[in-house]
Amino acid sequence: MNNNHYIHAVNAMQMMAQHLQNQARLFLLWQRIRRRRRRIELRSPRLLWSHQWLLRRDELGFFSNLVNELRDEDPLAYKTFMRCGPDVFNELCRRLHPWLLRKPSNYRKPLSPELMVAITLRFLASGSDYRSLAFGFRVASNTISGVVKEVCHAIVGELEEELLSTPNTEDAWREVATQFSTKWNFHNSIGAMDGKHVAIKRPPGTYQEYYNYKKFYSIILFAIVDADLKFIYVDIGSPGSVGDAGIWNRSQIKQAIEQNTLNIPPDTPLPGDNEPMPYFIIGDDAFSLTTRLMKPYGHRGLTYEEKIFNYRLSRARRVVENAFGIMANRFRVLTRTLPHKPETAALITHACCVLHNLLRARNPVAHADLVDREDANHNLIPGAWRAGVNMHEVEDHALRGRINVQAKTQRALLKLYYNSIGAVDWQQDKVLTF
Repeated sequence: MNNNHYIHAVNAMQMMAQHLQNQARLFLLWQRIRRRRRRIELRSPRLLWSHQWLLRRDELGFFSNLVNELRDEDPLAYKTFMRCGPDVFNELCRRLHPWLLRKPSNYRKPLSPELMVAITLRFLASGSDYRSLAFGFRVASNTISGVVKEVCHAIVGELEEELLSTPNTEDAWREVATQFSTKWNFHNSIGAMDGKHVAIKRPPGTYQEYYNYKKFYSIILFAIVDADLKFIYVDIGSPGSVGDAGIWNRSQIKQAIEQNTLNIPPDTPLPGDNEPMPYFIIGDDAFSLTTRLMKPYGHRGLTYEEKIFNYRLSRARRVVENAFGIMANRFRVLTRTLPHKPETAALITHACCVLHNLLRARNPVAHADLVDREDANHNLIPGAWRAGVNMHEVEDHALRGRINVQAKTQRALLKLYYNSIGAVDWQQDKVLTF
């Protein structure tokens, strides 16, 4: 056999092998198609894309019936159910509409943005599980799960910049300080801060860092509040085992303050005095004393003057306790154990903070009975929030670092001021019961 015949035979064998391979592939493809057709033939035809009782939500669901009845017949009950009046609800729907509008599909009618907002508000207000809400609103529980996350994301995205943003101009910070001076007789304060636990279910895996000293799993809501009980800074999502001081020390706002990027005004004398005094945030004993962070004196062996200072500072710091208490009473979901991952729980908590500020801005006198107040003699009348179920305090992990001599001197000057020039008539009586 010459070389040409040999090459021809090899090519023929290769062509035959390729042909057999192609036949084998076609046979396997035919078998897959046949099995797929068989499965389709055996599969029960899907007659419904939703249960019939769910499809009657427009006629019998909460939103189409109960909510409208309350709006027209009992406005107070409407606010109790939705945690806001019709005006705020309509504003929310209008502003969130572009975020929530969906295109119809071939199989089902999409939920309206108004219904999605109503479901989310009721979830936040009551803390009810998704299955309970499903029966009332006639929307599947798995759908409600997605709706809540979508609406909370829209609330934060649309409203946070307007309603929950940290001041960044000298005039804005002075306005905060003026509120503390006017309402609480405590000067040069630009916020009061504290933290609360938000309970969550045990996250997947170990996640022991979320297990707090109260022996449940949680994330932490750390916040700074102005004198009008509105949040001006929030840090949400730190594991429950972390203390207030730890969150503060690594927070963005502390770094911004130390780097002088927030345009906090220069030192200004207190009313009636000529000694320049820095603007500062007030906190409890968990934090380290600095010139930008004033806290009370320790509770042992206090002098009379130190008791006066502690009373005046704690009276102003009461705003952060009230802000947390009012929000928890409005949005009971924060007092339940959230069955979500930490990221989703943080999103829900963030949306509650934004909505709290919205309600304070639109109707600051609403739920006035919830707020601590004082009578004509400046005796404390506890707000109704104190009698309700509230979020747990964060454990004090006080960080005892180097003594800040300048901060101690500043606190001593404030103590002297509130025992002399800045004294108020009733403070002596209050120290006896403080």
